[in-house]
Amino acid sequence: MTDRLIIAMAQLNQRVGDLTGNADTMLAWRAKAMEAGAVDLVLFPEQQLIGYPAEDLVLKPAFQQAAAQELERLAAATADGGPAILVGSILKEADGLYNIVALLDGGRIAAIRKKHELPNYGTFDEKRIFTPGPLPEPVEFRGVKLGLPICEDGWLPTVCTHLKQCGAELLISVNGSPYEIDKDDRRLEQVFAARVNETALPIIFLNRIGGQDELVFDGSSFVLNADGGAAHRLPDWEEHLRLTEWSRQGDNWTCAPGDLSQWEDHPADIYSAMVLSLRDYVDRNRFPGVVLGLSGGIDSAICAAIAADALGPDRVWCVMMPSRFTSQESLDLASECARMIGCKLDTIAINPAVMAFDEMLSDSFADRNIDITEENIQSRIRGVTLMALSNKFGHMLLTTGNKSEMSVGYATIYGDMAGGYNPLKDAYKMTVFAISRWRNAHHCRIGLGPDGPVMPDAIITRPPSAELRPDQKDSDSLPEYPVLDDILLGLVEQELSVDEVAARGHPREMVQRIERLLYIAEYKRRQAPPGVKLGTRNFGRDRRYPITNAFRSG
Repeated sequence: MTDRLIIAMAQLNQRVGDLTGNADTMLAWRAKAMEAGAVDLVLFPEQQLIGYPAEDLVLKPAFQQAAAQELERLAAATADGGPAILVGSILKEADGLYNIVALLDGGRIAAIRKKHELPNYGTFDEKRIFTPGPLPEPVEFRGVKLGLPICEDGWLPTVCTHLKQCGAELLISVNGSPYEIDKDDRRLEQVFAARVNETALPIIFLNRIGGQDELVFDGSSFVLNADGGAAHRLPDWEEHLRLTEWSRQGDNWTCAPGDLSQWEDHPADIYSAMVLSLRDYVDRNRFPGVVLGLSGGIDSAICAAIAADALGPDRVWCVMMPSRFTSQESLDLASECARMIGCKLDTIAINPAVMAFDEMLSDSFADRNIDITEENIQSRIRGVTLMALSNKFGHMLLTTGNKSEMSVGYATIYGDMAGGYNPLKDAYKMTVFAISRWRNAHHCRIGLGPDGPVMPDAIITRPPSAELRPDQKDSDSLPEYPVLDDILLGLVEQELSVDEVAARGHPREMVQRIERLLYIAEYKRRQAPPGVKLGTRNFGRDRRYPITNAFRSG
């Protein structure tokens, strides 16, 4: 029985489906841990071997077999007398497919524990993929009984309480916990502090970082001692190796104090989530860069800045596409914004195409007045233009619509909604204002873009406009954004009724109209590109409403 343990926490990124690459990376970080000290055990996040979440990919028999082979290869590597490895993966057995954590030591798979609590809410649907494992028993390692709750097992009390009753001395929880606003503090101060309080055991919380489609993981791993005090806090948004020193004091294990990294406040954390998710999405799908329309408005300006911070300005291609309704101010602001960011800017006027469509449709539209159709044609011409550039040169088309607009359908399907990814998909307009002001005053810690401001102040302060007709403003069609966003927070994020939202001080007729627009725009949102999840009710993964829907709450 040992009285001391050195446990290394490897807070890493991962690539879904890259089994060999993920295994090689873990072996490299194990070697790095060995160079840093006499380490007993190296921890890796949930499903680090296969990538998380792999969704239905885990149901493919060839994938299951490849995962088993790579796990055996990792186990064989521990025959060198170096530290053991705790790694998350999957296990196919006759009675089901399991989400597991495996202890690899001495050249073999020394122990496997199966996830008991399978999350089935919001972004998670593990119950349709995995079989729940039994309540897990502790694993003995170097004479120490380790409790190994896997992610959701630590978010609820049952598993940790059971492990305590079975004699566990230390809890190690490996996680794939996606970023949400305020979630880092909630994990530490509420969820896992509660597990410590219930069990009187110290706990290691290890999370991954990186983007995976619409999810982004912030890391923010930590260690809590049995008294509830934080011994370590790992940085957010960065890969990090942390050695933790443990000693037995009587019947209890205690972690020696280490660095307590400061996690980002709002809105810096939101901005970093957008940057990291876009970086991993573009790079892992092998795009040389991104192309986007730069209008002189705030949405496209902040998207260009996010792209520059994610990829570097040299991989960002902005295109100004003026029509006869585009103001000189917009042209000047777009040009200055591109200069401040340091990215390429081209100008392609769409008037020739607009005139061609006018002529082409003149007979069909002869007995109809000009209306929103002609406005949408301009947007769709811009979409076709940008997709042509993407098609010809390989850059992924970035869309720039915010959540306020997408909520009420203030976007043109097959026009400004056309593209491959949208950093602002889950960001309301007031969030866009907040991150724009923040980025103009701060440099992104994980960013590759320029120091200093990234857009003229006039872009932030000017009234938003689509500039698809003379003197157009967003407020012609929608409530002012502070009002609209408060209504949407009630209807979308809090699932309130029309009457409940109106009771917050909004005209009932206005709330009724916004609810109607919200519901009838569902078909548009189903065809929108993916974008990073920021809150608890993002469109697609969290909020899954029917397209055909007759219900109205007021």
